[in-house]
Amino acid sequence: MSKKVTIMAEQNGKELASRIQNNIQKVLVGKEEVTELLLTALIADGHVLLEDVPGTGKTKLAKALAKSLNAQFSRVQFTPDLLPGDITGINVYDRQKNEFTLRKGPEPRQDCWNVWKSAR
Repeated sequence: MSKKVTIMAEQNGKELASRIQNNIQKVLVGKEEVTELLLTALIADGHVLLEDVPGTGKTKLAKALAKSLNAQFSRVQFTPDLLPGDITGINVYDRQKNEFTLRKGPEPRQDCWNVWKSAR
């Protein structure tokens, strides 16, 4: 890739991130740092755990990001004993077939936004 194309892609990426951040700020005020970190994780193809006391806008932030990206949003209420397989499903060995089969959980999608609510 040429240097000019790389610079243009970088500028377009910054512009897109800025537009998304501005869109989220229309819905949530005072969450600029969290929004920037959320976008950084999104660009890096990472994972984010939104953890805070109730009523601080975790779900609203996730909804605003999903809407800004034209993505689906679903919320899962976590408890301390919940495992990832409880949400996505688990591979179970089937002796008759001599293979593993996936038993899907209630949310077998990759685009599921998870919001942790502490049981404090």
